[in-house]
Amino acid sequence: MTTYDLVLARGRVIDPETGLDAVRDVGVSGGVIQAVSDQPLDGVTTVDATGLVVSPGFIDLHSHSMDVAGHRLQALDGVTTVLELEAGAYPVAAAYRRAEIEGRPLNYGFATSWAVARMAVLLGLDTSGDLRDDFLANIGREEWQRAAPRNVVDRIVGMLERDLGDGALGIGILVGYAPRVDPSEYLAVAALAASVGLPTYTHARELVEMDPTTPVDGAEEIVRAAAETGAHMHYCHVNSTSIRHVDRVLGLVEKVRAEGSRVTTEAYPYGAGMTGVGAAFLAPELLHRRGLTPHSIGLLGAEGRIPDADTLRRIRESEPGSAAFVHLLDEDDPAQFDYIQRALTFTDAAVATDAVPLLWRSGASDPFSWPLGPDAVTHPRTAGTYGRTLRRLVRENGVLSLPEAVRRCTLIPADVVGSGVPAMRRKGRVQAGCDADLTVFDPETVSDRATYTETVRHSAGFVHVLVGGRFVVRDEHLLPTALPGRAVRA
Repeated sequence: MTTYDLVLARGRVIDPETGLDAVRDVGVSGGVIQAVSDQPLDGVTTVDATGLVVSPGFIDLHSHSMDVAGHRLQALDGVTTVLELEAGAYPVAAAYRRAEIEGRPLNYGFATSWAVARMAVLLGLDTSGDLRDDFLANIGREEWQRAAPRNVVDRIVGMLERDLGDGALGIGILVGYAPRVDPSEYLAVAALAASVGLPTYTHARELVEMDPTTPVDGAEEIVRAAAETGAHMHYCHVNSTSIRHVDRVLGLVEKVRAEGSRVTTEAYPYGAGMTGVGAAFLAPELLHRRGLTPHSIGLLGAEGRIPDADTLRRIRESEPGSAAFVHLLDEDDPAQFDYIQRALTFTDAAVATDAVPLLWRSGASDPFSWPLGPDAVTHPRTAGTYGRTLRRLVRENGVLSLPEAVRRCTLIPADVVGSGVPAMRRKGRVQAGCDADLTVFDPETVSDRATYTETVRHSAGFVHVLVGGRFVVRDEHLLPTALPGRAVRA
C-alpha cells in the first residue's frame, strides 16, 4: 500500500469539474493530490475529515490585500490563491519580487495595471520599483484621467505589452477611475490582451443611467470590446458598478455570450464598496447619479460618516488616497440584497472579494504580527466574503446548492484565469495530479463574522486550509509561520 505524506480521511469531497460529491479519502504527497479514493488510504499524517467538506481551495480573482496580514485573514475564509487582477500592479516584476522576498501564506499573482502605466506616462512617475501604492496617492489627479493622443496611447500599450512578457496574468483596466478616456484607448488595450490570449479585468466606467454624458456606456464598452477584438473581457464586481441596473447589465452580458463572445463576471455579497475617497465618481456633485449623499461615505478607521458636501470636498483635496466605505445598497434589506444576489447567482459568476489592504489606525503597520489587534481595520469583505456566501446564499436563502457555491469559489475563477495561464488548470479541482490547495470546512457552521464595526473578525467553520499540501490553517487556527504561497505567472 502506498503511504502518502498526508491523508484527509472520510470527508465529503466536492470536485466541481467532475461532479464528484461523495465521501472519499484524499492522499497528498509532494504538494500534489496523488489519490482520491473510496477506499481508506495510508498516510504519515492522517486527518479525520468526517462530517466536513473537502473542496478545492477558494481562488480570489480580485484582492487588493496582497500582504501577509491580508493573506492570513483570507486564509481563515477558505482562500488558497489570491490574485490582484482588477487594479493589477506595475511593473509586475517588482510586485512579484517583493512577495517572493517577504514570503506569502497563499499563492499570489498580478495582472499588469493600465491605470498605473497611464499615471507613469502622464504624471511622470518613476517606474523602477513597485508602484501599487502610487495609484491611491494619485487617484484624484485629473492629469492622468484625460483623453490622450495616439502616440501616448501607443506608449502605454507598449509598457503593458512588456509587462505581459514578464508573466502578468492579464491586464487590469480601471477605466471607471478615468471615465473620460477615449473609448478607442480601451479597445487598443483589449486588442493587446486578445493578441496574447490573456483576459482583461475591468472596473467599468459609468452606466448611461448614471451619466447620460458618458463617452460610452460602461457595460456596452466591455461587451463591444469582446466582440470587436475577440478578447476575453472579465467584468469586475458587477454588483457594485451596476447597483440597481444589474438586470440590464447582466442581460447584455448574456446576449453577447450567446453570440459567441467571452465575457465573464464576478460579484461579492456586500452592499458597501470601498475605494479611495478621491475617486472621480465620488465628487459631491456626482453622488446623486448613484442615489448617494456624502453621508453614504465613511473613511476607513474613522468614526461615523461624512456629514456634508463641504467636508467631502476638503477630504478629497487633502487626502484623496484615504480608503472610504461607499454604502450603495442596504444588504439587510431583502429587496436591496436581491440586487446583489442576482449578480452572485448569474450564470457562471465567480465569487470574488475586492479585498482591501489593512489599515492600522495608529499608523504603525505590522503586516507580520498575529493575531491582529483592534488597531487594524479593513472592509469586512476582506475577512468574510466566502463565509458570508456560504451562509447567506446556501444555508439561509437556499439560492445555491453547496456544490454550486463551491464551483463559483473555485473552478469558475480558475477557468477565468486559466485560459492563458496553464498553472491555474491545476487549481480549483480535487483530482489526482492537481495542486494540493484544499479547504476543509463544516457546512453547518461556516459563516462570516466580520462586520462594519469589527472588520477583522475572521470567519468561522473553516477547519483546515492547505496550500501546496502544507497547513496554513489547522483546526481553525492560523499557523503564523506558514508561508507556502507560490507565484502564479502566465
